[in-house]
Amino acid sequence: MKTVTHSAAEAVTKSRVVEQVIAGQPTSDGAGVKLTRVLTQPLQRRLDPFLMLDAFGTDDPQDYIGGFPDHPHRGFETVTYMIAGRMRHRDSAGHEGLLSNGGVQWMTAGRGVIHSELPEQEDGRMEGFQLWLNLPAKNKLRAPWYRDIQSAEIPERVTVNGVKLRVIAGRSHGVDGAMQREVTLPLYLDLELPAGASFAQALPPAHNAFVYVYRGALAIAGTPVPVQRMAILGNDAGSDGVVLTASVAARALLIAGRPLSEPIAQHGPFVMNTRDEIVQAVRDYQAGRF
Repeated sequence: MKTVTHSAAEAVTKSRVVEQVIAGQPTSDGAGVKLTRVLTQPLQRRLDPFLMLDAFGTDDPQDYIGGFPDHPHRGFETVTYMIAGRMRHRDSAGHEGLLSNGGVQWMTAGRGVIHSELPEQEDGRMEGFQLWLNLPAKNKLRAPWYRDIQSAEIPERVTVNGVKLRVIAGRSHGVDGAMQREVTLPLYLDLELPAGASFAQALPPAHNAFVYVYRGALAIAGTPVPVQRMAILGNDAGSDGVVLTASVAARALLIAGRPLSEPIAQHGPFVMNTRDEIVQAVRDYQAGRF
């Protein structure tokens, strides 16, 4: 992917402020993979349409070697972004792909899929993120879908003040991202800010948005956001976007989307709108219908 400099600027006259700074919860998933759950279940309504964000990063193979053996999903999408490392995806719909440095795996579970994500390395660093994006009620039982997005397919731009952005989804600075979604209109940016730089991103006032800092530190409207913290951005009707400022070199994810404003019923890897739909999901999985 050719990196183009001096992309079209975003006009932000009043930045959103930080509503809350969140420290993630250390946990493990799959076959003992250690990770930090940044967006937890109690925040799902506030950050609708996003259901979960996990961050993982370690140089110790014992923290990731077990991977994520076969497990089911229904009713939402998983977006896995790999910063470093190699993971092999296989699923019950017949899809297979290798997720590696800088690449993204976008999977729509829809009516039900069983998949695995297993490391294809025995040493070295593994680092990345998994985001869960909810599906609208009308699409929860659609056919499963999968796309491997290689690093070279993700558009990159450099702003006039030296900020490098990777546009995974949505549109930023005149650039269409690798993925688009019509209903939730997700924006997913990976930002690399040199010390002293700022970055402005226009956002619709009704869209929920957050920033996760994974290198260095940022400030948003005067509020410091240290490394490994998530800043939930307020939905001020008078704000037309957000401005991030880096006093030291920093990397961060900026994620935003249009809320679905639908009921959320979750039982583990199943996310539907009602308890009855969850019961049916469990029955379908147990009956081998995924």
